[in-house]
Amino acid sequence: MNFGTVVVIAGVTGLLSFGFLAVAIGSDYWYIIEVNAPNNTNSEELNSHSGLWRIYEDMHRVIVILLPLSLVLLVCGWVFGLVSSLARSPTLLSGTSSYFLICSVLTLSGVTLYISYSQKALQEIENQFGALLLAQVHVSFGWSLAVAWLSFSLEVSTGLLLLLAARMILLEARLEASSAADSPI
Repeated sequence: MNFGTVVVIAGVTGLLSFGFLAVAIGSDYWYIIEVNAPNNTNSEELNSHSGLWRIYEDMHRVIVILLPLSLVLLVCGWVFGLVSSLARSPTLLSGTSSYFLICSVLTLSGVTLYISYSQKALQEIENQFGALLLAQVHVSFGWSLAVAWLSFSLEVSTGLLLLLAARMILLEARLEASSAADSPI
């Protein structure tokens, strides 16, 4: 695999991570509630799903800030990656790699906080209404959360690919330097 291929793949994974995170943030399927009431023929009407934008509590506000912030930073990272790959600078590529890894930490933090928040909210509802009422309710995370996890994975991949590209340039420079030193003048 050569430098160009690694950089193009990193660019594609960076672009995909942005797209997936944008879809996840904008969708309303972060968690799904399904009601299975045996005596109720309209239990499907009680089913629900929700996204990031319906609840406004303190912990939830942090999530709503972290994930869009990560999305904006991904755009900047993509530009930095393009510039550093065109410059073929190992320093810039390493810095951009670190930048993408920091973006991935923000995405991971947002997703992890959302999971913790959801578990805490479910526990609070169970404490208020009792486990018997919730026995007929099935709560699960939806495809929006899975897409956010996919975005996180692609952000990490982009960072690692850019680090590989920086390493390839350094190795190429060392090979050229050793070839120049070994060749007779």
